[in-house]
Amino acid sequence: MVTGPRKRRFIGLRILHVTPYFKPSWEAGGPPRSVYDLASRQVSAGHEVTVYTTDGFKRRLDVEVNRPLDVDGIRTYYFRNLSMYLAGNMNLPVPLKLPYVAWREIREFDVVHIHEHRTFLAAVVATLASRAGVPYIVQPHGSVPTMSRATLKEVFDFIAGNRIMYGASRIVATSTVESGFYRKVYPKLDAEAIVKVPNPVDIPHRPSRGLFRKKWGLEDARIILYLGRIHERKGLDILLRAFRDMDEDTVLVITGPDDHYLERLMGLIDELGIGERVLLTGPLYEMDKLEAYVDADVFVLPSASKYESFGNSAAEAIACGTPVVVTSSCGISEWMDPGDGIIARPSARDLRDAIIRVLKERDSFNPSAEKFDPESISETFEDIYLEVTHKASRH
Repeated sequence: MVTGPRKRRFIGLRILHVTPYFKPSWEAGGPPRSVYDLASRQVSAGHEVTVYTTDGFKRRLDVEVNRPLDVDGIRTYYFRNLSMYLAGNMNLPVPLKLPYVAWREIREFDVVHIHEHRTFLAAVVATLASRAGVPYIVQPHGSVPTMSRATLKEVFDFIAGNRIMYGASRIVATSTVESGFYRKVYPKLDAEAIVKVPNPVDIPHRPSRGLFRKKWGLEDARIILYLGRIHERKGLDILLRAFRDMDEDTVLVITGPDDHYLERLMGLIDELGIGERVLLTGPLYEMDKLEAYVDADVFVLPSASKYESFGNSAAEAIACGTPVVVTSSCGISEWMDPGDGIIARPSARDLRDAIIRVLKERDSFNPSAEKFDPESISETFEDIYLEVTHKASRH
């Protein structure tokens, strides 16, 4: 349970985060942002924070590789990927220099926090941490289910995934939806090892209203916004069908990087005859993204898949003061208050009714992101780290 910020004694920990992608690889989805927000808070709290990551997702970053860099106070290694094709198309980052650095440094850390466990990075660091007696926790970020790329995931679990998960001191879930998959895929997990923590959302400054509308010529429109990866699991087909019969003054804005679904999405838009009222902006980041959130009348996360273990974009919209409509399949629905928006079943009819209600009653909603406060969540992780390091020191 996450509570408000509280006065704490200073305890400096040496923390290692292991994540396949990190700032500024925002196109890789929510995990890079969540890891960055958490690591930044931990640095501000006085901890020594290191990140092991790779040099990009769909493109190589313009950074020095295989040596520690200072990224906003975070000691960061961008290890060079063996192949950007494997990283960008198969989500298989292979940083060959990581094992040497991890072997040399692993004993310097008090605790290791592994993000997304089915990776070469996770396999190497978990093995070395176990041998060195350094406790590690795992945060899969929605990657546990095996419905997608099932064979590849099962092979990895046989080789390393089972060992990584069963060897973790704690496993973090962002929702009950996500934790349920943990026990299905890894039935020998101890239920006591699973802890539930939402992702942090850090939006220190909201942009002024009207900037996004002016840029895209939408001054007089009512804006329905989707922001996220354009992927078949995201329920965009349901959203398009829900939008089809809405009033002519509404515009559906779809923002995000293509994840092998854009061509089919555009075909469905043409089939439904709504091309003049749908705006595809491509991916937006940083202030451009926040301007879209602020100017939207309603944000929609239409996922019909249980893969939506949380839903960072919906949390960001709430933090920008925009009411949301999310489906009951989204893990973030467990964290929502009535003032944040509406939880709908994942069908075109229910989604349409919920969106229309928010548009009509928008002033009655008062979104609050207090439960996603980065400081509170950072303190929660600090408690988890202290618990596992204390336990490790007794053995």
